Amino acid sequence: MAKRIKADICIIGAGSGGLSVAAGAAQMGARTVLIERDAMGGDCLNTGCVPSKALLAAAKQAYRMSAGAPFGIAPARPKVDFAKVHAHVHGVIAAIAPNDSVARFEALGVTVIKEHGRFKDASTVIAGDNEISARRFVIATGSRAAVPPIPGLDKLPFFTNENIFENTECPAHLIVVGGGPIGMEMAQAHRRLGAKVTVLEGLRVFGRDDPELSAIVVDRLRREGVEIVEDAKVASVAGETGRVVVTVEVGGKTREIEGSHLLIATGRRANVEGLELEKAGIEYSPKGLVVDERLRTTNKHVFGIGDVAGGLQFTHVAGYHAGIVIRNALFRVPAKADHTSIPWVTYTDPELAHVGETETEARERHMKINVLRWHFAENDRAQAEHETDGVIKVITDSHARVLGATIAGAHAGELILPWVLAKTHALKLSAMAGVVAPYPTFSEVGKRVAGSYYTPTLFSPKTRMLVRFLGLFG
Repeated sequence: MAKRIKADICIIGAGSGGLSVAAGAAQMGARTVLIERDAMGGDCLNTGCVPSKALLAAAKQAYRMSAGAPFGIAPARPKVDFAKVHAHVHGVIAAIAPNDSVARFEALGVTVIKEHGRFKDASTVIAGDNEISARRFVIATGSRAAVPPIPGLDKLPFFTNENIFENTECPAHLIVVGGGPIGMEMAQAHRRLGAKVTVLEGLRVFGRDDPELSAIVVDRLRREGVEIVEDAKVASVAGETGRVVVTVEVGGKTREIEGSHLLIATGRRANVEGLELEKAGIEYSPKGLVVDERLRTTNKHVFGIGDVAGGLQFTHVAGYHAGIVIRNALFRVPAKADHTSIPWVTYTDPELAHVGETETEARERHMKINVLRWHFAENDRAQAEHETDGVIKVITDSHARVLGATIAGAHAGELILPWVLAKTHALKLSAMAGVVAPYPTFSEVGKRVAGSYYTPTLFSPKTRMLVRFLGLFG
């Protein structure tokens, strides 16, 4: 006999977006049900953002030990205990896990059901022995690693982001298929921890980012010893545990690359299978759910958020979606999602951060634009810390309103926030140029690039004539 539960809102998926909706709804007094068949915290906590950044932090520490010469400190070759690096990564996950735990959400008043959820009809979900009816449903099932149909791949063990953080031994030679954020982050991390690394990308690495600034990061990785092969079509893979042979076609020539391990980092696929969405009248594709500007599916009582909604696949986007859903589902406010000011960051060293339009996009959409740059080499703090590999690039319209910004350099993920604010609120460069930045900080690059827009006018012949004229009056 099924246990019937009535709720105001029922969420399927306890990743970043689902947890945010559940916490907000419960604390606002809504009867809330949260369904999750796997680990609480979803991909971000267990196999994505958290473990990857923990691994990158360990790799950066190892790199620093061998990079002290510019400071007068003799380089030391780090002795990497990969099993202890693994323990560090999982220690970070364990430290954060209580925030996403069943106990915490039950304490907030959420009914947590650890089962697979599927739709029975347009207003009912089945989860184990439970039958949940609710006024509103939220699908927050996330995404998983997309595995391309490479001949031979089904006969060979390989890593994705879902299992690479379980590895306790440093690969001798890691071959990475895919030059997006995940592939490039893992390439640099493993290289710094002692592995030989080859990245194979079918087009251009960092394909979504500004090529001028992404080249700064690519150059650093190559200098650190990461082999990056672009325009490389993977024809097949072969081998066994501990020995991988990848056949690639580059420039019309075939090449075999032999390594010890293989990482597939070729994008993500929305988790829509097994939900029986057809029974609820919900349209979808392998890319995700069909949603409108209010994140409603074709069943207007069901919302889709985060990766499964088929748009930008970032944890902060899922959190943003959660706020949109709360306003729509609980307060009946017709809030719409606006993705034009969503930032993203690749956490290589140096970092690569972006918001808004790239230079190419801006030239296609606007009659006239301004392109401003400021180099980290002209920043005193960057000089003091030998972090001069970097550029900030800002795009504005003809009225000096910010259209987009890209930063390649140290702390780029932190430095992008003021530009997110500027893009979100259509601020002019004068807002950034007029602030007082603490000295010496990396944040001065933002003020400097904004100020450079006004430099030609400020120091023009007309200004000098005006100053001389006013000087005549004492």
